[in-house]
Amino acid sequence: MLDLSVVRSTLSDHYDLTPSPELASEMQDIYARMDRVVTPPDFAIYAPYIKAINALKKERNAVILGHNYMTPEIFHGVSDFVGDSLQLAMKASEVEADVIVQAGVHFMAETSKILSPEKTVLMPDMEAGCSLAESITADGIEEMRAKYPGAPVVSYVNTTAEVKAASDICCTSSNAVQIVNAMESDTVIMTPDQYLAQNVANEADKNVVYWPGSCIVHEQYTAKDLRDFREWNPGTRLIAHPECPPDVVAEADFSGSTSGILKYVTDEKPEKAMLITECSMASNIADELPEVDFVGPCNMCPYMKKITLEKILYVLHTMEGQVEVDPAVAEKARLSVQAMIDLSKKLGL
Repeated sequence: MLDLSVVRSTLSDHYDLTPSPELASEMQDIYARMDRVVTPPDFAIYAPYIKAINALKKERNAVILGHNYMTPEIFHGVSDFVGDSLQLAMKASEVEADVIVQAGVHFMAETSKILSPEKTVLMPDMEAGCSLAESITADGIEEMRAKYPGAPVVSYVNTTAEVKAASDICCTSSNAVQIVNAMESDTVIMTPDQYLAQNVANEADKNVVYWPGSCIVHEQYTAKDLRDFREWNPGTRLIAHPECPPDVVAEADFSGSTSGILKYVTDEKPEKAMLITECSMASNIADELPEVDFVGPCNMCPYMKKITLEKILYVLHTMEGQVEVDPAVAEKARLSVQAMIDLSKKLGL
């Protein structure tokens, strides 16, 4: 657990992090990426951290991978690459940097390490976990295999290295239906997201059985929430992530993965849109689509919000928070991720 008093003391000894309107004014090119959702006084607070982090990245030959659920000052201010968990992991394997800072949750850092074992992967806060990833273990996989002998295990990429290693193949929310349909068995086990599995089952040609895990952000939405909001705000497009319960997805105008949602909003450019997913995603695309009015409600991931500019600067400065994965586990996990990548290419996804 990070001791914030130590973090702040260490940083104050090496950097001037005093809020600076003058520095903020000099960094208008960066501020322009987030000025619809970040106030000038707040940016004056962030500016010294952004300047220090971006300079330190060059010294360390480091890149920052920013998940779509990061807050705007991280997403727009210091991230070199942004996207969903798998997009970031694949980018980690392509870049020539020596150091990767994972601005996301722990399983994402593990996946980056699995695909890039030779790189140093830093996690700004080791306690940034994931309710979904933590809902299942390798023992849970074996329990499902015992219940459904011979059925292949398709595990969401939002899982630990241990679970990936115990699975046959991984999937994302965007390719899950196609991956499941490509399995030879009539019955397919999906872990750990029960709602993603149920939504896949509504589209797939297989008997989908699942582990009863869920995401604490997406499980909070209800179909009644959407009906009420539609009544109060007619004409608003309701766009749901498939980690939401099936009745929520059914009530929405569109459902898709994080990247699918981004594409839908970019292509459709609705006058008003409500993203039924984690809060920061709407904030991060608001400046790119000024013609779209993103309206509430939203639910916030407490784990994603553990990642801050302060913690990113600290781990880059100290090189603490290095993520390691047992080589034997990593090799098996790499096979399940690679199986997904290879099958996706074969299917033209």
